[in-house]
Amino acid sequence: MNDDRLDKHIERAKEVLAKDTKDVPPFWVKKYKNDAAKNWDIFYKRNTTKFFKNRYWTEREFGELAEVDGQKSTCLEIGCGVGNFVFPILARNANMFMYACDFSQHAVDLVKANEEYDETRCKAFVCDITKDALTDNIEAESLDLVSAIFVLSAIPPEKFAAAIQNIYKVLKPGGIVLLRDYGLYDEAQIKFSAQTDKKLENNLYVRQDGTLSYFFSLDDLQQRFEAEGFRTEVNEYVYRETRNRKMELQVDRIFVQAKFVKL
Repeated sequence: MNDDRLDKHIERAKEVLAKDTKDVPPFWVKKYKNDAAKNWDIFYKRNTTKFFKNRYWTEREFGELAEVDGQKSTCLEIGCGVGNFVFPILARNANMFMYACDFSQHAVDLVKANEEYDETRCKAFVCDITKDALTDNIEAESLDLVSAIFVLSAIPPEKFAAAIQNIYKVLKPGGIVLLRDYGLYDEAQIKFSAQTDKKLENNLYVRQDGTLSYFFSLDDLQQRFEAEGFRTEVNEYVYRETRNRKMELQVDRIFVQAKFVKL
């Protein structure tokens, strides 16, 4: 996305967001937040393995996931869904052991039912990282990496600190969180605001199916991780122009991509 296109996109986003002043009743805000896990479980029960594509791009964006001179490593994927990240990584890195968790029982069951699931190389388990201790399934300070790909945005922001603290406890000193998530002024945020009944609070929206979506600024993301004892190694916006050929639309996506190191 060139600078002129980006400037126009952000200007349009600010105009749309400024007009989105309708308040969702507090009862519904509380309900959507409380039902976050349940609504994702319903999502995976309905869509099974058919919704998300395998994430083959992650190794290109995060070199830490690649195999290096036969060196063994361990990684936890939080919000593993049905394994669209886990299985491509295991296939390309023979020395990686993967833990995979999700707060949807249906999602974890689908991971375990996959013919590529091998308990000698992967352990999948149900966990709500905002309240269930990861150390119940993973030894404290044992992981080299934690991947958080479009995960934190799915939980209420007041629970971010608890989730980040939970991650901190299972990473080795020097371990790294690899993160990509939705960025401020992403086209999806503009669409939510244009509907005027999806905004629960600043930068937090609810989808039609009841799942949540939060949009991060770089400062917001960095402050949250550094407050829990991480050092910021990389924190940047990723801009992507995607084309919907069927509808002849070009969509401007904005993501945050970051690496946070445990001190």
